[in-house]
Amino acid sequence: MPALLLGLLLDHLLGEPRRWHPLVGFGRLARTIETRLHRQSRLAGATALILAAAPFVLLADWLQSLPFYGPFFAAFALYLALGLRSLREHAGPIAAALDHGQLDTARAAVGRIVSRDTAALDATQVATAATESVLENGNDAVFGALFWFAVAGAPGVVAYRLVNTLDAMWGYRNERYEHFGWAAARLDDLLNLVPARLTALSYALVGRFTTAMACWRRQAPQWDSPNAGPVMAAGAGALGVRLGGAAPYDGIWHERPVLGSGDAPDAGAIRRAIRLVHCAVALWLAALLLIDLARLRLIEGF
Repeated sequence: MPALLLGLLLDHLLGEPRRWHPLVGFGRLARTIETRLHRQSRLAGATALILAAAPFVLLADWLQSLPFYGPFFAAFALYLALGLRSLREHAGPIAAALDHGQLDTARAAVGRIVSRDTAALDATQVATAATESVLENGNDAVFGALFWFAVAGAPGVVAYRLVNTLDAMWGYRNERYEHFGWAAARLDDLLNLVPARLTALSYALVGRFTTAMACWRRQAPQWDSPNAGPVMAAGAGALGVRLGGAAPYDGIWHERPVLGSGDAPDAGAIRRAIRLVHCAVALWLAALLLIDLARLRLIEGF
């Protein structure tokens, strides 16, 4: 618990590293491995994943085991994997630009955090994209990292973040990555299976519970991602907004299922999504503290 709290504190104080971020270097390494090993083969993709990630997971396990320095390294590893402050720093300016009617600025800002085309989005579509990004990245950049750190410490959170990065690089359903990226995409789905549902439940508990649970039950199965569906449906319901709908990718508008219930999002919805994530983090900290106290009581009982 102390290492987890220190990792969160470092994220709050420092935010995402502006230079020399280890994930940037890891991305370059992954590109080099991909260049050498790329084949239309699931085995090649699995081999590339192991070669890219396993050495760092083993290194994290060794560093965490060091006397005195181990807990500090673990906290630093969690800090590097977290993106709680980053969510606020990226989404907040989008809301501010929408408040001031600066649509082009808002489009440019949201384009830095989503993969869809943003040049033709109206204000509501910009707010939709930003709100969806905050909710989904609440799982990918916050709760998934917290979960695997709580379960397996530094090696757990390093494995989670590296696999998540490889999925973002290789996990596409296109001609180049359909087979090569299969292992990264499936492992990322597996690692997010429990955290995503805990995230969805957390959104419901700190938001509009009944609506969130109903949206999760009815709408999540319609979404193409088995983990993003529960997170975004429950999050939209917890906020009382309507997400999903048409969105442009690679110049083509795609119809997506509607998520949530209520009005279309605006700048206020973006800010409420950020608050929802922060409230859910507080809920997790309270739950983890209770678990630690119960464990101590159990040990003392023996």
